[in-house]
Amino acid sequence: MTEPVHKSTLPNGLRVVTVELPHLHTGMIAAYVRAGSRHEEPAQNGVSHFLEHLFFRGSEGHPDGRAMNALVEDCGGSLNGVTTRDHGYYFSPVHPDRLEVPVAVLGDMLARPLFKEIELEREVILEEILDEVDEKGRDIDVDNLSKQALFPGHPLGMKIAGSSESVRALREADLREQHEKAYGARNLVLAAAGAVKHAQVMELAEKHFGGMRPGVLLRDTPLDGAPRGPQLVAVDHTESQMELQICFRGPPEEHPDFPALRVIKRVLDDGLASRLQLNLVERKALAYSVGAGMDGFADCSTFEVGCACAPRKAPAAMSEMLRLLAELRETDLPEDELSRAKKKSRIWLEFSLDAPSEMIGWFGGGELLHPPAESFQTWLARVERVSAADVRRVASALFRPENLVACAVGPLSGVEKKVRAAVEGEL
Repeated sequence: MTEPVHKSTLPNGLRVVTVELPHLHTGMIAAYVRAGSRHEEPAQNGVSHFLEHLFFRGSEGHPDGRAMNALVEDCGGSLNGVTTRDHGYYFSPVHPDRLEVPVAVLGDMLARPLFKEIELEREVILEEILDEVDEKGRDIDVDNLSKQALFPGHPLGMKIAGSSESVRALREADLREQHEKAYGARNLVLAAAGAVKHAQVMELAEKHFGGMRPGVLLRDTPLDGAPRGPQLVAVDHTESQMELQICFRGPPEEHPDFPALRVIKRVLDDGLASRLQLNLVERKALAYSVGAGMDGFADCSTFEVGCACAPRKAPAAMSEMLRLLAELRETDLPEDELSRAKKKSRIWLEFSLDAPSEMIGWFGGGELLHPPAESFQTWLARVERVSAADVRRVASALFRPENLVACAVGPLSGVEKKVRAAVEGEL
């Protein structure tokens, strides 16, 4: 499988990654920046996300935010932005023949924002934050709760959007300081994928990003010790359903054990034949929604399984998820399941070659967070070397009571003690 990936670096330190896919009729561009809630102080928590919002309010070259976005939309694009715990990215679909305008707008909005209409955007963000809390202001987002418990006192445990208190306290000086700190060329990767040419992307990058100041590459706050489990974070919330999650700290992507975790994730959650769906939904009707996920950072990862269920079924659902994890520790994975997980990994890989968004995420985001970005062939070779013994060894090391953090959000009355007993006694 040929990977048409080209990489260059501008004199100011901006890295440019192009994935040439001439068989497509579309494209995608994105600018990745190493700036997220991990790079914030508690008093300024949410400043990266706030800055993301302000970029769309206008820049020096495009002072009217609506007109700025319309320019990109008229070229078939749609500007958007996302802030995560360890990075942010700004992206748009692009017509391969109309590449310059979206690149020009993206370069100007990131390098020269106007910091206008701050109070209006503050109100928008405060409304967003309300989705994560109940009427008492308590956090009811299981992802937030699990990260707080997995990374106590560490920036990775802070909320991406911040709290209502921290967002209300942010001043324009804080936003400008974050922009000065994070949005230098050395801290960014410009990526393009689709029916585009690297030479063209480089020419546009030099024209519209070449004047960006170099800046300094942000460094991640070092990890501290993991929490001691098992522990349950329980929030009694008036809802008709219960959300449950089980999570662990895992190794980073470069670690030899990480491919086995990828296999475990597919075994647990990859269609109707996967173990979570088969056991919790099809066979036992304990939940109506199940899933497993992984979140990778430069120096660690998180692995979680979860479900949504009726409150009365929460203790049994929690016990069943823990049983499935224990099963991976105690018995070898059958060869047919192992083979299926590897086969589906290759199929997903081949599907990705028709998705510019997957390509820029892999090679653009990968270049920012894990340089050099791992090739598909290298990644696939690592997965295909995973044995049943590897799966059992990694599951035995990771899925242990002392590593376990569980979260339960919903109507806990009458079931919390049983859910807690399941967490503390069954893995």
